[in-house]
Amino acid sequence: MSTSLLTQIRQAVEQLNPNEVREHAEVPVWVRLNATSEAAYREMEAFFLPAGVSPAKRREMIDAVYRRQHDGPADPQVDVYEQGLDRPLDSVVFDPRRPGDLIGDILAEKQELGLPLARLFPQFRKAVVDQVIFNVARENATFAVMSALRELAPGMQVPWALPEFVSDASVLTVNQIRLAFLLAAAHDRPLGYREQKGEIGAIIAGAFGWRTVARNLVSKIPFGGGILPKAGIAFAATYVEGLSLGRLYRVGTGLSRTERNLAYGEALTRGKDVAAVIFAGLRKKPAK
Repeated sequence: MSTSLLTQIRQAVEQLNPNEVREHAEVPVWVRLNATSEAAYREMEAFFLPAGVSPAKRREMIDAVYRRQHDGPADPQVDVYEQGLDRPLDSVVFDPRRPGDLIGDILAEKQELGLPLARLFPQFRKAVVDQVIFNVARENATFAVMSALRELAPGMQVPWALPEFVSDASVLTVNQIRLAFLLAAAHDRPLGYREQKGEIGAIIAGAFGWRTVARNLVSKIPFGGGILPKAGIAFAATYVEGLSLGRLYRVGTGLSRTERNLAYGEALTRGKDVAAVIFAGLRKKPAK
């Protein structure tokens, strides 16, 4: 890998602070349950306090969930009501016939609590992890579109200001490292440069291959035809890395080479569609 790219990655990584991710994930979350019967309370508690977690994790979860008549914050972040009760607009309803719907309802109302909820309650992790992976993959696809426009027409004005020294490979790499921090936090795993040195080393090792493929696409396909494939690759590379990291933090092993190849093909198709939407949106915006 070239010294220039390593220098760019190192400079970008210096701006990436895993402590910020850790602090956000550890924001206290209070869940208040509102019901009219002991049976209804038990159903709610069974949802938020499932079996199969460690004793330490269960104690942490129990401390965060309380019944309305018990001592707890008067203004909890998550306020859950039994179906049929009058409730405030910013609360959510627990339907015992479809308890899983509660996850989507809470995350829709409290998007900023996605990471803390996933860290604290394992049943929230899949929804949060899926969204985190998609968001970071889309960010990398967006940057790939922007950097390709800059390479095709040096000096052209685009809606975002991109420093000349920043390469798409370094941005993609650092965003994947940030993704590793976010996914470790969502799974309540240790996070940081030392704690995740193996994952981070593998991400950095893949940066040079991404840069070579992406540059060839832009330079060899005329009239900007390589923009969408390049952005699709940025999306797919990040998305598959996220899937593998998520598997690693969930069960202890990442995706196999065969699984990566299969997931990559599916993600590349999706990534090109995402890139097309991004590109169409940029064409509608006036340049600054």
